[in-house]
Amino acid sequence: MPKGIQAKGLARENKLIHAGIKLFLENGYEKTTTASISKAAGMSPTSFFASFESKEALLLRLTGEMFSNQFGMTGQLVGEDDPVLLYATETALQIHITELSEPLREVYVMAYTLPSTLEYIYSNTAQKLMHIFAQYMPDASLKDFYELDIATGGITRGYMAKHCDLYFTIEQKLRRYLGCCLTIYRVPQEKQDEVIKEVLALDLHSAAKKIIAETIAKAEAGYRAALGLPMEE
Repeated sequence: MPKGIQAKGLARENKLIHAGIKLFLENGYEKTTTASISKAAGMSPTSFFASFESKEALLLRLTGEMFSNQFGMTGQLVGEDDPVLLYATETALQIHITELSEPLREVYVMAYTLPSTLEYIYSNTAQKLMHIFAQYMPDASLKDFYELDIATGGITRGYMAKHCDLYFTIEQKLRRYLGCCLTIYRVPQEKQDEVIKEVLALDLHSAAKKIIAETIAKAEAGYRAALGLPMEE
């Protein structure tokens, strides 16, 4: 492919990603259409499909970006010495993100619902789960962890979709959620209690807001590069 055509395609893709992320975070997944994304990117309605085969494909890109940012933030918060704490913190961060706004809740629930995004999650976490929990499940194979991730993914989606309120606080949600997931991976109760206590002591709300800000900033950087504009300081 000639370099000029390739660069044009990358610029178009970056513009669409920027517009899509902005609209997903403002309006949620369902209310955001490919036509509205194209319009926000300054393109014709059909231009979207030159870069992405569907709206779901764009959400898949966003899902990958969000997961990358989550893992990076988790490492900053708790380090990597305790894999179980790392897992619990990263998953708890997702729950906190969904409490920031209803559009964010919908985006994450859809990521745990749609076939391509769900498969991305399963495929990219099974190996990590095996590394984290093999000490408690020494006879389990990679296939076992993939299949168990289907169970914990369903639990994650359910807790994300349920709103917190006066009677079901974020602390209670995290206790229930983490307890369910850690039990599936046969983490002893004493270790569960220790990890959940550490997670609840973290300022996950601020960390969740930072993840979203970083996701938007990366999209903005790609957008400015697509337009040939200098990066903002």
